[in-house]
Amino acid sequence: MLNYFNYFTEIEERFQQRRGSLLMLSTLDWALIEMWREAGLPLEVVLRGIDDAFDKHDAQKLRAKGKARKINGLAWAAQAVMQAAEAAAEAATGSRAGVEKEEQESGFEAERIRGYLEANAAVAARLRELAAEVNEQNLEDLDRTLTVLEEKMFAGLMASAPEDELVALREQAARELAPYRGKMGAVQIKQVQQQFLQKRLLEARGLPRLSLFYMPHG
Repeated sequence: MLNYFNYFTEIEERFQQRRGSLLMLSTLDWALIEMWREAGLPLEVVLRGIDDAFDKHDAQKLRAKGKARKINGLAWAAQAVMQAAEAAAEAATGSRAGVEKEEQESGFEAERIRGYLEANAAVAARLRELAAEVNEQNLEDLDRTLTVLEEKMFAGLMASAPEDELVALREQAARELAPYRGKMGAVQIKQVQQQFLQKRLLEARGLPRLSLFYMPHG
């Protein structure tokens, strides 16, 4: 679980180091890192992509005599990260000429409210069961179970959220993603939007993430 924690913090530290100044990552940035983690991108690949993006930016800045634009978000490096991931995959499997690469994918009615509450009650009951069995659980198996419960919770949130709230959140995500659309593929954009939406719905309702990765490490 500590490795998961390091995945986020090391990416944040590398981005800040290469940028040359402190910049707190946004909700969009954290959603992007989570997407990379869930896609199974190794930490070293993500860091290499960030370095590649900044190496190119630094070269352009030098040619432009320091007039290159300031980098204000991690999504700016998303394309370079995916290119680093593709290069790593090719190195691992060997180059095969002529073989195409696969594209990386990446209301308030009473009945709806009742279903939402019942679903979350079931999650809470299952969490109590897992807490009682924690000494007997393999951590990887436990985290997989928690991830499934989290997905059920997300489904309940999406089903019960008012349409105007979802529309507003999607519009916010679109605005924040707008500067980076040219550097991200359609699948990436869709995945980041979904992560952003889930994070904001949880925050608005004061609900926690369930994966052990989000457990405080202090």
